This record gives sequence, C-alpha cells and structure tokens, in this order.
Amino acid sequence: MSGTATAWIDDPFADAVRTGRGPLWLRGDDGRRIPLDIERWCAPAAGGDHSLLLRCFDLSAPVVDLGCGPGRLVAALLALGVPALGVDVTPAAVAHTLGLGGAALCRSVFDRLPAEGRWGAALLADGNLGIGGNPQALLRRAAELIAPDGLLLVEVEPREVDERVTVRVEGPDGRLGPPFAWARLGTEAAVRRARDAGLVEAERWASHGRRFLALRRRGAPSPSSPGSPTGPSSPSTTRRPTVAPRLSSPRSPTLPVRPADRPTDR
Repeated sequence: MSGTATAWIDDPFADAVRTGRGPLWLRGDDGRRIPLDIERWCAPAAGGDHSLLLRCFDLSAPVVDLGCGPGRLVAALLALGVPALGVDVTPAAVAHTLGLGGAALCRSVFDRLPAEGRWGAALLADGNLGIGGNPQALLRRAAELIAPDGLLLVEVEPREVDERVTVRVEGPDGRLGPPFAWARLGTEAAVRRARDAGLVEAERWASHGRRFLALRRRGAPSPSSPGSPTGPSSPSTTRRPTVAPRLSSPRSPTLPVRPADRPTDR
C-alpha cells in the first residue's frame, strides 16, 4: 500500500462493496479485530434498519444518510416515498447507491453539502458515529445539517464503550488498508458527547440486537412541547430540500409496525 493510499478508498472495503462479500474487519494497532457487516450493508434493508426507516417516514421530510455505504437505506427510503441523499467518501459505495436508483454524493460529511440546516433527519448508522475518530466534532457537524426541528438518528454500540482507536480495514486475504482514526461509543457515551455538541436525547431504542438514539438540537420543538404546533411529524416552516426519487418501481417495502421496537432503560 503506497504512502498516498486513502482509507475506505484504497483498501479492502472498496473491493468488498463491489463484490458484496466479506469477511471484513477493522484491525487495531493492538491486533484486535472488529467485524464489519459488509454483506448486510450490501443487502436490502432488513431487521433493525426498519426501525430507522419508520422514524424517517414519520418525519415526512428529506433525509441525508451520512456514510451511506452501498446505499441500502437510501434506496429503501426512496421506495417509501421519502426523499433521501447518501453521502460517502468511497466512490464504489456511491456507484452502488446510484445503481440502486438512489441519489448520492462522493464527499466527506465535513465537506460542503446541499441544503445544510434544512434536512428533516440525518442518519449515522452502521458504526458511522466513529467517522473521523472525534464523535463530538462529528455530532456537531451533523447538527449543522438538520433543520431546527430535525432529528439525528444514530446507531451506537450494543454494549457500553467509549474509545478512540487507530485502525485499518483488513480483507479476507489479510491485506490491510492505510491507518485512520475511528471511535466506538455505547449509548451513555454517545449521549454525553451529544450533549457537548449541543444535542439532547429524544429517544433511545433497541431492535434486532442493535441500539439507536434519536437526538435533536437543544431547545428544538418536540411533539410534547406545549404551544408548539411543529413536531417531527408535522411540516416545518423551514424550507426543506428536495431529492427526486429514481426507483423503477413505485411499490414501497412492507415494514414491521413500531411496537416491535424495544425502548431501552434510561
């Protein structure tokens, strides 16, 4: 691997996105390996994904998926009639998303993005809270993207952890990509980092062995706020971005009902 190689682009992740097959890991400097569920990411949305899709559907507002990977969530949202845009630094992932009929940009979340401050929701799923190895900076950036009444939907680690590590993507043949900073946060650690980034917890839940948080800007209106007619299920006075669906089929996927989600104890 040359000195100019770039993580997620010149490493086994890009190859795995093209083939849709793993196994794939993040390997730490200490030799520990963290599995990456690339085959699930390349498959249609399923399981715990539906809990995210339902919450986005309830918002009736466009969604930006940060670190969209192969684009399963973008494609599923568009099939539900929810305008969605994927953002990813990996050209192969963006190409895969476009191939599903989705809309995607090959950019970093820290680059300039369309409709900043007007998205109804932003997603950080599949461990993407670790992007950049600085969760507080990432959460602050994500908060800049959503509308004043928008939501940030974040997947956290299934167990309590709070770590910043240097890792490389490792493929099935042992090939390693270049090193990069990453982070892993459980629920409580993510809530602490969110608070420092000007966000507050709106909801936490578990689905199919995965754990999630819904965050909103501090002081933002909520459905239960007295005298506040604009909740997350209602149209906002903020002008929303539009992303045209590009799916060949108008049929929406069938999703499980919300009661299947399990709220977690605070």
